[in-house]
Amino acid sequence: MTAAAGLATILVVPIAAAALLAALPNYRLSARINVIAAFVTLLAALSLLLWQPEPGRYFVVDDLNIVFIVLNTFVGFTTSVFSASYIGHELENGRLKPVHMRFYHATYQVLMFAMNLALATNNIGVMWVAIEMATLTTVLMVGMYRTHEAIEAAWKYFILGSVGIALALFGTILVYLTAQPVVGEGTEAMVWTVLMAHAGTFDPALLNVAFVFLMLGYGTKVGLAPLHAWLPDAHAEGPTPISAVLSGLLLNVALYAVLRFKLLLSATPGAIAPGPLMVTMGLSSLIFAGFMLYRRRDIKRMFAYSSIEHMGIIAFAFGIGGPLANFAGLLHMTMHSLTKSAIFFTVGHIAQAKRTQKIAEIRGLTTSHPVLGWGLVLGVVAIAGLPPLGIFMSEFLVVSSTFAREPLLALPLVFGLLIAFGALMLRVHSLAFGEPTGPSQPVHASHWPMVAHLALVLTAGLYLPPPLVAWFQTVARLLG
Repeated sequence: MTAAAGLATILVVPIAAAALLAALPNYRLSARINVIAAFVTLLAALSLLLWQPEPGRYFVVDDLNIVFIVLNTFVGFTTSVFSASYIGHELENGRLKPVHMRFYHATYQVLMFAMNLALATNNIGVMWVAIEMATLTTVLMVGMYRTHEAIEAAWKYFILGSVGIALALFGTILVYLTAQPVVGEGTEAMVWTVLMAHAGTFDPALLNVAFVFLMLGYGTKVGLAPLHAWLPDAHAEGPTPISAVLSGLLLNVALYAVLRFKLLLSATPGAIAPGPLMVTMGLSSLIFAGFMLYRRRDIKRMFAYSSIEHMGIIAFAFGIGGPLANFAGLLHMTMHSLTKSAIFFTVGHIAQAKRTQKIAEIRGLTTSHPVLGWGLVLGVVAIAGLPPLGIFMSEFLVVSSTFAREPLLALPLVFGLLIAFGALMLRVHSLAFGEPTGPSQPVHASHWPMVAHLALVLTAGLYLPPPLVAWFQTVARLLG
């Protein structure tokens, strides 16, 4: 497969599959096609590791976005496998109707297309359009159950997401206006590679204002406090595969946009340092979400706040900057995507088995459903940052780099990590152990997506292959 063919495939296959799935009434066939399309897209993304196309006016593949593209397509594939059994169970129980199936699988592929487009485009305007498309698609999927709560969550997501994306649009326009006097009118002033080549000649004052709007706008999509209000409701009320995609992928896509603009600011003499704003929002998200974990009564809502916590850690790491902190941020982003999606795979089937998402009504999972129970325990142990799993390594590197560069910030960072750790350990003990309570419906599903993710997280905690380390180090140096 050539470089151009690989890039085209990650975009053409999802949108072509969406058109086909919209016309297929058979659920089993459409579920298989959804998995096959996601797998082909993953193979095409992996081919970009070997052959990278030359940058063009509309598309670019470089060391930074290839990390996001490969992670996006891998989790997209494993989630499609989990989705096949999860949605089939919802169909059998009557929570979803056959008429919803074509809509669900088609929109899943549209979402994959939109995220891949946002990551691969070389145009800031196209990136904004792609993230808006991903937002609207997930809004529709969050409201799929058509309950009062689901529709309310979808509307809340739509309104707050629209406010955020509008702020991002204004920031994008300001970047264009900054580049226009130097580059000239037209699409050239919106091309990443052109912007980076001329960054040293841009007006820093206008670019400073642009970054504030972009950070607030895309920060809403990242789920950073205090712009996070849409995220817990969307996770709690939407289908669980969408929770896995939201936490594991869509938040990363918005973060990628922030990092691109951070690079632009860093290359512009006289511009503000983007780090302090990212550190402030990241630290606020970590501490706020850590305390909120103690108050959650819904298992999916609890892990939604865990996502806010970890996106705060990632934003904090990139805000601190430097080779070590950037490396830690990349590693933590990867480990969080794998771990949190694995947790949602487990939680989705637990909610189906217990017919509830209320934490108080779920007990003794390791006894009633050993695979799900121990899978949840391992997932929570991983996401809480215990050794020898991958998130322990990334959090250790974040703390170490903070002590080296900004020692005073290490205190609130460690405080936030400990607060969140206590909440997660408290919750997993009551969920996994003790005498089983409530209904215990058998769940027939493939557990290999959960096992594969947790195995990768465990392996990363014990051993990181030298090529992966060298790759992440290259990207970390690029981020400055």
